[in-house]
Amino acid sequence: MTYWSIIKNGIINGIRITWDLTKAVVPIYFFIVILKHTTAFDWLSNFFEPLMSYFGLPGETALPFVLGNVLNLYPALGAIEALSLSSKQITIIAVMLLFSHSLPIELAITKKAGVKIFPVLFIRLMAAFISGLILNAVL
Repeated sequence: MTYWSIIKNGIINGIRITWDLTKAVVPIYFFIVILKHTTAFDWLSNFFEPLMSYFGLPGETALPFVLGNVLNLYPALGAIEALSLSSKQITIIAVMLLFSHSLPIELAITKKAGVKIFPVLFIRLMAAFISGLILNAVL
């Protein structure tokens, strides 16, 4: 391969990856922005407020947390971007999602590897919750 073909392949791959990420993030962003103007969003926020307050997060952050756990990090990023969060809150939810993202896919892989999924699920969720509690206390 020549130098220019390597550069060309890198640019093409970069554009393809950017497009794939855009397809995941932008629709979720717009969905959350539209949802914010409905009573359903207020209801969800109020419902999850008691739980999320332990982590120093507003109730509305339950939606990106669930998206990150059920789908993957990119829809969660789109949802987080659509919310008005402080840097402390973004840090807390980001660290929580680092421990417990993409659970269905990763638990399926865990099961294929011969590992029991419930202990793994428990450990990952507890790590997310404990890290949220600790970060809320120290930040």
